[in-house]
Amino acid sequence: MENLIAPLIAAPLLGAAVLLVGGRRLDRGGHWIGVLLSFVSFALGLVLFADLLGKGAGHRTLTQHLFSWIPVAGFQADVTFRLDQLSMTFVLLITGVGSLIHLYSVGYMAHDERRRRFFGYLNLFLAAMLLLVLADNYLLLYVGWEGVGLASFLLIGFWQHKPSAATAAKKAFLVNRVGDMGLSIAIMLMFTTFGGFAFGPLLGTHEEPGLVGGASEGKLTAIALMLLLAACGKSAQVPLQSWLGDAMEGPTPVSALIHAATMVTAGVYLIVRSGAIFNAAPDAQLAVTVVGAVTLLFGAIVGCAKDDIKKALAGSTMSQIGYMVLAAGLGPIGYVFAIMHLVTHGFFKAGLFLGAGSVMHGMNDEVDMRRYGGLRKYMPVTFVTFGLGYLAIIGFPGLSGFFSKDKIIEAAFAKGGTEGWILGGAALLGAAITAFYMTRVMLMTFFGEERWRNAPAPSPAEPSVEPAAEAGGEHAVPHPHESPKVMTIPMIVLAVGSVFGGAFFSIGDRFLNWLEPVTGHDHGDSPLSAGVITGATMVCLVVGVALAWAQYGGKPVPALAPRGSLLTRAARRDLLQDDFNHVVLVRGGEHLTRSLVYLDHSLVDGVVNGTAAGFGGLSGRLRRFQNGFARSYAVSMFGGAALLVAATLLMRAV
Repeated sequence: MENLIAPLIAAPLLGAAVLLVGGRRLDRGGHWIGVLLSFVSFALGLVLFADLLGKGAGHRTLTQHLFSWIPVAGFQADVTFRLDQLSMTFVLLITGVGSLIHLYSVGYMAHDERRRRFFGYLNLFLAAMLLLVLADNYLLLYVGWEGVGLASFLLIGFWQHKPSAATAAKKAFLVNRVGDMGLSIAIMLMFTTFGGFAFGPLLGTHEEPGLVGGASEGKLTAIALMLLLAACGKSAQVPLQSWLGDAMEGPTPVSALIHAATMVTAGVYLIVRSGAIFNAAPDAQLAVTVVGAVTLLFGAIVGCAKDDIKKALAGSTMSQIGYMVLAAGLGPIGYVFAIMHLVTHGFFKAGLFLGAGSVMHGMNDEVDMRRYGGLRKYMPVTFVTFGLGYLAIIGFPGLSGFFSKDKIIEAAFAKGGTEGWILGGAALLGAAITAFYMTRVMLMTFFGEERWRNAPAPSPAEPSVEPAAEAGGEHAVPHPHESPKVMTIPMIVLAVGSVFGGAFFSIGDRFLNWLEPVTGHDHGDSPLSAGVITGATMVCLVVGVALAWAQYGGKPVPALAPRGSLLTRAARRDLLQDDFNHVVLVRGGEHLTRSLVYLDHSLVDGVVNGTAAGFGGLSGRLRRFQNGFARSYAVSMFGGAALLVAATLLMRAV
């Protein structure tokens, strides 16, 4: 069965090649090639999953060696794939949700002239993401990591004729390059420390520790911090989170694929896969938990202030990934729960983004929730599927988010001591804010008065239509309507996962038993019982919903956002993250560059140029004595002789 691993990656890669190179002859129906090959990859994943289930818990690792990539003495790099419980989980998530998004895109991008190229980029992204999670060593993982960055750049900037989309793509690429440098430095440190970067020898197993066990804590901390930097870039965690909101300029299926189920989860995968390194570097683990806790609150606060439905969901994504990173930083207590929340989040957040796209599709691509209202009557399928995703993400009892998020909160408290109380408290506060901003989205979109009937025209400074609508001449008064079945069927499937996924994973500790051989698990001792934590979480949920209802449910929503408090105004500007980057990084970089240039000119160039000028002046003065006249040379000889005679007489007199 291991021979099926390579075709798993090759299928979408072939689709990308055919669609991007095949030319305009494929414009009419070529996108179905991309859809078909994504489902082929998913089918291969199901076959491999069934094969792993048939094996014993300790024998669920398949490897496929293709060829030696860099066969150099002392530096051996192979193209080898590794399929175990962790990578299998990601394979099913990537190909399953990815295939549904491919199908949804058939309807969403129906009127786009460059649809063939769009599906080629989607296939390229799937192939790169699969390579990332199936790589057997960090160097091959880095190839997939960079491929994901390239594909995301192409997809975010797909409508590059919009300056905002082109800028967003460039911003995502540049911010991620900072994180990519962290991964490259980590790989270099691994090679200089261990002499290799293959997962097996380096990380070992729970029974037989790998080379990590023989390294000093300082070196492991340095490697772990560089891996964390890489994770912050791909998973939009503080301080490299600024690209995620702007990335909503891409088509909505891109938001669902990249920013809900796949790319932003790559950082979580990297941390969990590198668990042996982080377990041996407690300071780095603490840094991971701090980053996760700060980001889950940061994203939640930003999501509360956004009127753009996609950007509100983007803040939510940032926050939910923060929960996963927090859990991953807790070590063996939280690894399984980080991945469990990652999978359930893939269901409900992809469903929410597709639901947002369905709303935009029926509203002439309007994104401002203040111009929505009362849409549940016109889009019943979208309303139900979006509503189920909403209930799942806020942790409504019985739905998927209830099981996965509660486990993370329990694991945070189980950390113990002051650290456990702080992290658990941050997770509880995040749950309350999540309930608030998601209830706000539901109320402003599907309930209340139909504000779109008399909505003012969009401001030129706030373009709110996607190019497909502009090209079709549909930028007029909205006529809300349900999306076609090719769009609603994927939404229904994801809604089913949002409802039943968490319970399915939790019954009998299925997910825990599945991942534990790879990630390990430590139950820990929580100062609070599971019942108390669940009760506290429910209180937070009720408070958040009640506050949102009091503000948006019982009173009309103004067409223009009120000025708001200082925190609200800051949240609308993403808590001034771009201002911080501009002042600290852009301006700071400019001043640093000027200082370095001044130092180079004044000191380095000054010494070099001064030395050259000194020798030049000395040579000019000496050159005057070499004028070619015999009388001058005779005088010089006479003077020299006179000096010798005088010196001789002086020495005799002494």
